[in-house]
Amino acid sequence: MIRTTIHINMNTTNTINLKKRPEGRPELNDFEFMTSEIPELKEGEVLLKATYVSVDPYLRGRMMDAKSYIEPFELNHPIVSGCVAEVLESRASDLNSGDYVTGMMAWKEKQVLSAENVKKVDPNQAPLSAYLGILGMTGLTAYFGLTDIGKPKEGETLLVSGAAGAVGTVVGQIGKILGMRVVGIAGTDEKIEMIKSKYGYDEAINYKTTDNMVKAIHKACPDGVDVYFDNVGGDISEAVLYNINKFSRTIVCGAISVYNKTELPKSNSVQPFLIKNSSSMQGFIIFDYKDRHPEGIQQIAQWLQEGKLTYEETIKEGFETIPQAFIDLFDGKNKGKMLVKI
Repeated sequence: MIRTTIHINMNTTNTINLKKRPEGRPELNDFEFMTSEIPELKEGEVLLKATYVSVDPYLRGRMMDAKSYIEPFELNHPIVSGCVAEVLESRASDLNSGDYVTGMMAWKEKQVLSAENVKKVDPNQAPLSAYLGILGMTGLTAYFGLTDIGKPKEGETLLVSGAAGAVGTVVGQIGKILGMRVVGIAGTDEKIEMIKSKYGYDEAINYKTTDNMVKAIHKACPDGVDVYFDNVGGDISEAVLYNINKFSRTIVCGAISVYNKTELPKSNSVQPFLIKNSSSMQGFIIFDYKDRHPEGIQQIAQWLQEGKLTYEETIKEGFETIPQAFIDLFDGKNKGKMLVKI
């Protein structure tokens, strides 16, 4: 990663740009620290100072120059992700200096945005970091993916890959709230213990120490898999196919195991498995549910207040740590939501 050291004046800010498109696993030199000008504040705008920055696996897809559900990042322009920021100055009627807001923001220490593009949050209602996790995109992804696509029923078996990650830890807990038997897949013995003791998973599989995932899933899910919440794709998800039940539902949320592949993965055809089991498989993005976000936030907040949900965060310190924190996701170095505190 190229660093440019410049003395900052009041009209400039530190920025992290996408320098080049990653080939395979992202590296630090794919990013570049720069300085950029802070534009003059106009009517309806706010000057923001970043407080927390969210790094998420899906950002890897936006670093590719390929058609997707959202435009790819431009080279030599800042990365954009979910952030919480403090309002330093406002020319918007509904926001004041000292307020905190959340929204999609550039990787900049300070920036100007239209007040219409951010949402005010209350630091007294929940920790600010929670608005990027359990009360933000993470929690909503878990809630709508499981409840709307998974259509869970009491007594069914829910299998979650990436179970120790930000979304996976929430999915498992919601499954338990809804009366399901919940089994998780993670990559270390420490994470296996964590999801069982802290998040209530009934059983868990360490895929890195397992030789035969098909047999391991069968053992952990003796009654088969009714709902599979897929956060990883790849070989693990192929093994799940051999264990799905009649009328099972697979929720395709992420595919972190293949995001950095430079060649098209060779995999089994899913059609025979889906046909013989009358099974469904559906992908989604959280933006599909933007009109229902208040519904999800209300339910998640209620479960939090009732003590039915808890959450984990991995928080790095300092603006300069953002690229490394993002890269660490692909090595499984996070427990729960990965954030950077500025």
